[in-house]
Amino acid sequence: MATAELTAHDLTAQHRPTLDQALEAIRTRAYWSPHPEHPKAYGENGSLDAAAGKAAFDAVLNTRLDLGQPGTDDWVGGEVSPYGVELGVTYPHADVDTLLPAMRAGQRAWRDAGPELRALVCLEILKRISDRTHEFAHAVMHTSGQAFMMAFQAGGPHAQDRGLEAVAYAYAEQVRTPGTAEWSKPQGKRDPLTMTKSFTPVPRGIALLIGCNTFPTWNGYPGLFASLATGNAVLVKPHPRAVLPLALTVGVAREVLAAAGFDPNLVALAAERPGEGVAKTLATRPEIRIVDYTGSTAFGDWLEANARQAQVYTEKAGVNTVVVESTANYKGMLANLAFSLSLYSGQMCTTPQNLLIPRAGIRTDQGPKTFDEVVADLARAVDGLLGDDARANGLLGAIVNPDVKARLEAAAGLGEIALASREVGNPEFPDAVVRTPVIVKLDGAKPDDEAAYMSECFGPVSFAVAVDSAADAVALLRRTVREKGAMTVGAYTTDEEVERAIEEVCLEESAQLSLNLTGGVYVNQTAAFSDFHGSGGNPAANAALTDGAFVANRFRVVEIRRDA
Repeated sequence: MATAELTAHDLTAQHRPTLDQALEAIRTRAYWSPHPEHPKAYGENGSLDAAAGKAAFDAVLNTRLDLGQPGTDDWVGGEVSPYGVELGVTYPHADVDTLLPAMRAGQRAWRDAGPELRALVCLEILKRISDRTHEFAHAVMHTSGQAFMMAFQAGGPHAQDRGLEAVAYAYAEQVRTPGTAEWSKPQGKRDPLTMTKSFTPVPRGIALLIGCNTFPTWNGYPGLFASLATGNAVLVKPHPRAVLPLALTVGVAREVLAAAGFDPNLVALAAERPGEGVAKTLATRPEIRIVDYTGSTAFGDWLEANARQAQVYTEKAGVNTVVVESTANYKGMLANLAFSLSLYSGQMCTTPQNLLIPRAGIRTDQGPKTFDEVVADLARAVDGLLGDDARANGLLGAIVNPDVKARLEAAAGLGEIALASREVGNPEFPDAVVRTPVIVKLDGAKPDDEAAYMSECFGPVSFAVAVDSAADAVALLRRTVREKGAMTVGAYTTDEEVERAIEEVCLEESAQLSLNLTGGVYVNQTAAFSDFHGSGGNPAANAALTDGAFVANRFRVVEIRRDA
């Protein structure tokens, strides 16, 4: 180990209280976050305020981001912001035959450091990232297309919370088994059999994080920190259109590891040339023993089938569904759904897609509403929410890539349009592609419509599906989750029997359910330390963020026993 600038004593004094609070939070599931959500909370104690963070981001543009990692054989880049800005940053391209052995070299000292010191080093990494939240927010905004405030919160404190949550679970699972034990077995009149046993959590090897375009930090940090905290080196392979946030993360991690006396090559970046497709090559290398992936079902299925030497954690695609059977707060329901459909232009894996509504209509506190009335009122609610262009830009962000735009434009041909999408101008970024959501009416009894609503249509597209009854809605919900998977399920009902039936579907099919949301909590948002993101029990994902199962198989416990 190198000489440490950050001693174990320093790290314990600064971060052990935070780790203890995180452990308590995952036990109680109560609200807690050490990372402020409000931009004005930054600017003291070494953190960057809004102006300094923007200046730091601007300073990175059109530069070479040299991370000092071995095996660099080229420099690659080419990111263009969904807001129309060319980032101009270039990153190290790795000769993996050189880089991977260098990453393995530091694992012994990292393993021997033990669960607590590893956790505290991870918390120092998160602290330094948190201090640069304003800078990271701009990086997330200009790679994902999120509006600034969402990029700030989801890409900053909420992502950091998920990383810390993963560290807490990793620590808890590793210390579940004691480090040493004295073992004595009585033998009657003979002396007892006695042994001294030690139990060491050992890492699987090198973990590969395959980043996503839409939420590079929020979806990336759980796997990154779960692997690092359990003793594994981590190779970060960002999405080609969203390299900067994870490259900055790798830079911070390498800086902290070196300062704590560990090999910085425990964390490295694998940026790729256009069209190189390096993820497949890396995922099947024998050195890669863990893979974390968020993205399309097709590639997630490929990883699960082909990266056989690795433990593979995937978050893929699902068809998120909301059953609308009745409500005691019609106005609140419409407002809540309108926000959920609009946020980040529906480009979230948790955004509702299918709204299952009885064709005979629903009961509400404003009297009965027909199917057509419910859909028309929802369309008006979305229109009202997004009627002001400045507000619309703040909620919608920008369309992340041409595929999303193409799906949005093709939706008009799938059925009757209840709400047409419109273009929203962005005065600050005139090249940004900003579109409001489209709502399409479909008939659940028509086989021709099924192809549309039983497939994921990622982006600002939702389907109002007419069903014959509440029982048919529940049956279609079950089939959708079982066959296609769902990251989220929502339901509105005042009927206890319908509520129990929906709950039973979600329990049996392992889907996370939100009931009767009419206030400031939305079906497509989850809170770290309390809510589970996905369940790992249906086709949308084979893991949940974050629980014990997400971390426990990233290490094994090796026992050494001796005669006492």
